[in-house]
Amino acid sequence: MKLPVKAPSLQEVINAESLAAVLGRGIKPELEEHHYVHWDNLRHRTPPEGLSHEAWWLGIKLARQARAIVLPLREKSGARFKVSITDSMLRKLHFLDREAAGSILGAEDLDGDSLKAKYLHRSLVEEAMTSSQLEGASTTRRVAKEMLDSGRKPCDRSERMIYNNFATMQALAGWKNQPLTVEMLLEIHRRMTEDAMDDPQESGRFREVGDDIVVYDKADPSRILHTPPPATELPERIQALCDFANGGSTDEPFLHPVVRAIVLHFMLGYDHPFCDGNGRTARALFYWSMLRSGYWMSEYVSISSVLRRSPGDYLRAYLHTESDEGDVGYFVAHQLSVMMEAVSHLRDYIQRKAQQRWQVKAKLAQVEGISARFNHRQREVLLQLLAKPDIRISIAAHQKRHRVTYATARADLLGLEALGLLLRYQEGKRFEFEAVTELPALLK
Repeated sequence: MKLPVKAPSLQEVINAESLAAVLGRGIKPELEEHHYVHWDNLRHRTPPEGLSHEAWWLGIKLARQARAIVLPLREKSGARFKVSITDSMLRKLHFLDREAAGSILGAEDLDGDSLKAKYLHRSLVEEAMTSSQLEGASTTRRVAKEMLDSGRKPCDRSERMIYNNFATMQALAGWKNQPLTVEMLLEIHRRMTEDAMDDPQESGRFREVGDDIVVYDKADPSRILHTPPPATELPERIQALCDFANGGSTDEPFLHPVVRAIVLHFMLGYDHPFCDGNGRTARALFYWSMLRSGYWMSEYVSISSVLRRSPGDYLRAYLHTESDEGDVGYFVAHQLSVMMEAVSHLRDYIQRKAQQRWQVKAKLAQVEGISARFNHRQREVLLQLLAKPDIRISIAAHQKRHRVTYATARADLLGLEALGLLLRYQEGKRFEFEAVTELPALLK
C-alpha cells in the first residue's frame, strides 16, 4: 500500500491572505458526498472557484477544528489525538442509537429466544472467521463453520485462531459489567492467541524492548507503514487506555459511547502493544466497549466480515489519522460506515430467514397431527434441512446453536428421527442426522 502524502498542518497553510479567502465561504468539514477527505485525495480534486488547494484545505481544517474533541490519548510525539464529529457521523450515530436495537426484536411474530440464539451463534461464527482471516488464517469458511458448529478441536494454527476468537467473543458478554484493567486486556489477548503464536511465551504479555515490532505492507514487506510507540511507554499508555475505556474523568467533554468504542479499537492498533494478535484484540475490545455501553445488538453483527471485503480502506483509515495531526475522524468515519453496512446485512438476513420460516410453518401446518408435536428448535432443524437437504446435523452442533443441554439437543433430534423425518448415522463417537429423502413430500 502506498503511504499517503502527509497533510499540511493548520500552521503551514494559514496566512492572512488564505484566511480572508475562506472566511464566509461556508466550507464544511466533509465534502458534499459526506466524505471525510484527506489531503492526499483533496489535492487531486478541483477546488472551489477562487481558492487554491491549500486555502481549501485550510477551510476544511478550520471547520473540523471547530468541532474537535481533544482526547486524553497521545500520539508518539506527545500531542493529543482529537476527533471531529460531523453531521453525517451524527446521523449514523442516531441510527445506531434508535433503529439498530430493533433489528432483532423487529420480528415479534417469531420465537424470540430461538431467533436470538440462532442469530447470535451465526454472528459469533462469522466474526471469529473473518477477524482471524484478516490476520492470516487460511481455513475455508466451510471447514471453520463445521469445526465451530460440531465442537471438534482445531487441527492447525488457522483453525486455532478461529476457535480462540470464537471462544473469546463468547466470553466478552460476561465481562461487560467489569471495568477494563491491564489484567483483563492481557487475558483477552491470551485467549485470542493461545497455541496460535510462533513463540507461546508471547501470548498474554506486552511486547518488550528488543521485540522490534512494526506494521509493514503485506504486498511489499520492505515498506514500513507504522512504527508503534516504544515498548518502554506501554505501561503508561495502556493505563491511559484503560482509564479512557472506563469513561475517563467527568471533566472531559462528552464522547458518544460508539465513538469511544471506535477510538479504543483505533488506539490499540496504534499502540500495537503485543507481538501479534493486535487486530483481533482491538476488535474484541471494540465489542466489549459496545456491550458495556448497552449496545446489545453489537453481538449480532460482524464488523470483520465487512472489513475483510475492503482491508485497504481499513488500513488507510489508520494511515490518514497518523498523517494528519492525529485526527481520528478518519477512523471514526470509516468504522461508522462499516457498522451501518453490518447492521444492514443483519436486517436483510433476518428478512430472508423470516420469510423462509413462514414458508416452513405453512408447510408444517398442512401435516395433520405432526406439526403440533414440534418445538421451536425442531422446526428450525426442519427449516435448515429443507433449505440444504444434503447437510448433516450433529447433536453437539444443535446443542451449541440453541444453547441447550446435550440431553435436550439429543431428545430433539431423536424425536424427529422417531417421526420418520431424519436418518441417524454414527461418525466415530458422534451421532449425525440427515433428512430422509422424502422430507419435502412429507411436508407438502
